Amino acid sequence: MNSPIPHAWTRDDLHKDDSWKHPLSPEAVDGIEAALAHARRTGRTMLQMQPSDFPLTPPALAAVRAAVAKTQTDYGLCVLKGLPVRQWSDQDAEVVVWGIGLHTGVARTQGRESNILSHVRDELGDGAYRVRGGRGYNTNAELDFHCDFCDLVGLLCINAAKSGGSSFVVSSMAVYDEIGRRRPDLQAVLSQPFHYSYQGAQAPGDGEWFTCPIFGMRDGRFASRHNRKNVDAAHRDFSDRIGHLSALQVEALDLYEEVVRDPRLCFSMDLEPGDFQLLNNHVTIHSRTAFEDWPEPERRRHLIRFWLSLPQGQAMPEGWLEGYKSVEPGTVRGGLRGSHVTPEFLEYEQRQAAVCGMKVPACLQPVAA
Repeated sequence: MNSPIPHAWTRDDLHKDDSWKHPLSPEAVDGIEAALAHARRTGRTMLQMQPSDFPLTPPALAAVRAAVAKTQTDYGLCVLKGLPVRQWSDQDAEVVVWGIGLHTGVARTQGRESNILSHVRDELGDGAYRVRGGRGYNTNAELDFHCDFCDLVGLLCINAAKSGGSSFVVSSMAVYDEIGRRRPDLQAVLSQPFHYSYQGAQAPGDGEWFTCPIFGMRDGRFASRHNRKNVDAAHRDFSDRIGHLSALQVEALDLYEEVVRDPRLCFSMDLEPGDFQLLNNHVTIHSRTAFEDWPEPERRRHLIRFWLSLPQGQAMPEGWLEGYKSVEPGTVRGGLRGSHVTPEFLEYEQRQAAVCGMKVPACLQPVAA
């Protein structure tokens, strides 16, 4: 199926049509391996690297760019398959993820520590997920359905769990349509602004929360953002300033949670080592099941996550501006700025934006000394 923009889909659609899978050819794998070897020889840190420091051969570059482009069409997702992660150290895998990003977009920081990449593995146990400021990616808990704070999220699987840890992906557009069929009044509620807690990951000077609708439209393009955990946290932690959710808002959010788990809509995939899952956060929502890990440290479930702002990213509704800092196409946006952004990252951000032909909004520009 070929569609120039993403469309609604069901679980059966993805079972019947596996065009969202993108196996790497041997030539493309060889090109990525050669780029990694070159990057190692430069001795540069990831933030110092430029695309020429990770020089992809034509077959490798075409495969990578085609996979990212796929997320902006059809189903809004793609899985690159066949990266030889078993041959790489963790540092090598980081460089490959980062190198792919250098050829496709501008990386966004993740969380209060302003990480440029995150290692998704159980370090805290399931009890650390639902506490104030808790983040799910370092636990083994089942995660709520959510969208990450970027145009594109990539997850490279290094090791799978002993059991569990399945990835769920749902079309946000299908959720919107189903809610509209059942309760158009609640669809309208979800198209109004909701408060989201930053969970302590805001930039210095930003507030502790932002507002954004769950559903929106601009120029005929659909967009969605949802994270129930952070909505509930905002009204739990800051109720003295923003009040409580209304009964109608709670009813709308509860219906969303019911619909997103509808077996007709919810697609499950088990990522294998070497799979690189790419998701368009504006048209898909994702989760994962709880998991049991291997006892051996070297076998424990492990993925590397990166967030990208894309030069071909769609225009966003105006209601997204407060959190994303820009809603215009071709601009750097999204991410959780955190409180540890370095001058080196700011230099990278400006340089990489220029490489991608993107603008950096004034609010993210370095402040002159």
